[in-house]
Amino acid sequence: MERPWKPNVTVAAVLERDGRYLLVEEETDDGLRFNQPAGHLERGESLLAATVREALEETAWHFTPTALVGVYQWTRPQGDITYLRFAFTGTVGKHDPGRTLDQGIVRAVWLTPEEIEAGQARHRSPLIWQCVQDHRAGKRFPLDLIRHYD
Repeated sequence: MERPWKPNVTVAAVLERDGRYLLVEEETDDGLRFNQPAGHLERGESLLAATVREALEETAWHFTPTALVGVYQWTRPQGDITYLRFAFTGTVGKHDPGRTLDQGIVRAVWLTPEEIEAGQARHRSPLIWQCVQDHRAGKRFPLDLIRHYD
């Protein structure tokens, strides 16, 4: 019997400060790639809580979501995995420089939009640049658009 299809639900933090965006450089099967601080929604977790957790685990920066930038559906070119990404923006809080980053994360780095655009060949997916473009275009949706029921 074939397993039922379902997308992988992920969250991403689109963090901007002084015109620069916080990305992570991470190890992947395709080598080192850039991504927003992002990851999978865990059982029982709200989308907002997942975004806060992923941002801290991958960058050591505290993040408070204030708006939804967008919802993105993307299937890898191999056709084997479809991602449903919820991207949030918000305020960047304190940094914990002594905090160990998640396994596979090489570094967190603040880049200009121009640097991000120029590095698209090393992006984990086309969603990275799209989220930055949408953020720069002012796309913001209220958080009460998302309802979480325990």
